[in-house]
Amino acid sequence: MQDQLHKIRHTASHVLAQAVLELYPDAKLAIGPAIDDGFYYDFDLNGQTFSEDTLKELEKMMRKIIGQNQTMVQSTKSVAETRQYFKEKNQPYKVELIDDLEKAGETQFGFYDLVNQEGNSKFIDLCKGPHVTSTKEIGAVKLLKVAGAYWRGSEKNPMLQRIYGTAFATQQELTDYLAMLEEAKKRDHRKIGQDQELFFFDEMVGKGLVLWLPNGTIIRDEIERLAVEFEREAGYQRVVTPHLAKEELFLTSGHLPYYKDGMYPAMIMDDGTYYLKAMNCPHHHRIYGHGLRSYRDLPLRLAEYGTVYRNELSGTLAGLLRVRALAMNDAHIYCRKDQVKDEFKRVIELTMCYFKLFNLDNFWFRLSKWSPDHADKYINEPENWKYTEQVLREVLQEMEVTFVEADDEAAFYGPKVDIQFKSVIGREETMSTVQLDFVAKTRFGLHYTDETGKPNNDVFVIHRAPLSTHERFMAFLIEHYAGIWPVWLAPVQVIVAPVGEQFNEQARALSDQIKQAGIRVELDDSNESVGKKVRAAEQKKVPYTLVVGQKEIDSGELTVRLRGSRDMVTTAIADFIKQVQAQVTSRKD
Repeated sequence: MQDQLHKIRHTASHVLAQAVLELYPDAKLAIGPAIDDGFYYDFDLNGQTFSEDTLKELEKMMRKIIGQNQTMVQSTKSVAETRQYFKEKNQPYKVELIDDLEKAGETQFGFYDLVNQEGNSKFIDLCKGPHVTSTKEIGAVKLLKVAGAYWRGSEKNPMLQRIYGTAFATQQELTDYLAMLEEAKKRDHRKIGQDQELFFFDEMVGKGLVLWLPNGTIIRDEIERLAVEFEREAGYQRVVTPHLAKEELFLTSGHLPYYKDGMYPAMIMDDGTYYLKAMNCPHHHRIYGHGLRSYRDLPLRLAEYGTVYRNELSGTLAGLLRVRALAMNDAHIYCRKDQVKDEFKRVIELTMCYFKLFNLDNFWFRLSKWSPDHADKYINEPENWKYTEQVLREVLQEMEVTFVEADDEAAFYGPKVDIQFKSVIGREETMSTVQLDFVAKTRFGLHYTDETGKPNNDVFVIHRAPLSTHERFMAFLIEHYAGIWPVWLAPVQVIVAPVGEQFNEQARALSDQIKQAGIRVELDDSNESVGKKVRAAEQKKVPYTLVVGQKEIDSGELTVRLRGSRDMVTTAIADFIKQVQAQVTSRKD
């Protein structure tokens, strides 16, 4: 089904290009692939711009073309024929592609010709396919938005207009997808982050550098507290490392040759060249190597919520999902060869324990392997690759979890298990990664003293970040909960709302009592009516609102409004505090 959907969307991109030429005969065509959730096509309109009204016209034209039941006819042409055709059509971007492909060794090019029922060619494009045989197989189509895109992704090239769309085999599938998009808008972590004052970005600070506001910092701290607690129980020891290091450290680790483009430029100091760290592992390797290690010391589990820095292009930044400074739920496990399997399994079990706590269940595993065909990307040790990939495969098989295998997706130093999620808004993403490293022991001289007193350098390293980074995990949770935080994570857990000014003193005393119990509480002593105060608390998605008036003072009980409910309940102050404390302690609502 996915292959068929890909063909439908790939064909729809050509139909879009045909529709654009119908309305803008002088338009220049660039590229138009199918993507995960639809398709796009890039155009140069010679100074004209697409508008929302234009999209409606183009969509109407596309439906007309689809209704004509045009067939896709494939053919091949020589380089000369292909170049001549697109030169005559005045399509310079296509000619540039042809020139580059010819330099890469291509001698023939695939053509797809949209032909109507009378046998007349309506549109020809340069493409390898695959496509459906006829436009009638495109059951429903929708154009979504227009965005700017540099030709071939380079800022040195012209800015084109990219039209995004999607297509499905049936109208119902499209309707369901559009409903999901609407839900995604409501759950967008950037919007909720702004509404709830969780975080923001500032141009003076820099793109991709998150400024966490008090509310967002509370949630961050609670998640980190959870990690510290779970890791302590699992035998991890916490460490702290600097935000930068000398060039020699990253040359030794291999990150500079393999990952230099992802690191910030060098800083030339009076005692050497320094880099901001893009990963914590080299620092942890040095900690392992500080002092003698016995076989009895292993496994050694070192954990750190360490901030790292990635030199991401500004155009790729996306809210909290892709940033330039990120706090990673990192740890490195140093173990003997006979411990690798059990330790890797323990990491997967801990990760799944986290997911259960957050009620995350739509996930699966991907065993990411190396590719000997791309040996330049990886450490060229085939036997180690074979052994480590098999160990990870056995762990996943024995745990009876759903997993797939993917070639050419490993880290340069070893295979990994990526945990893939389908979010509530339909986006697939990698949430957590567990990597097995067989290279660090050689590069950093990692060893331990075995039972005979001799040094043994067969030290394997497991890199793991089950809670990803604060930034990515927060984005995921904001959208997962739609900003309706469970009590233990809610920045404000209780709002106290006095009925009138004359009850402010009693309300303040109640707030202080609740605060002393370790509960996050705010007093709303504004001049608004109690009804407006309750509605404001509901808009903020605060779990509990306590109304304080004469009735409450006379009875000595609380009137409690629960989030998402119109009903009020009464309870004793002590019972309410115990209930909230229990929810916070158990991390369950």
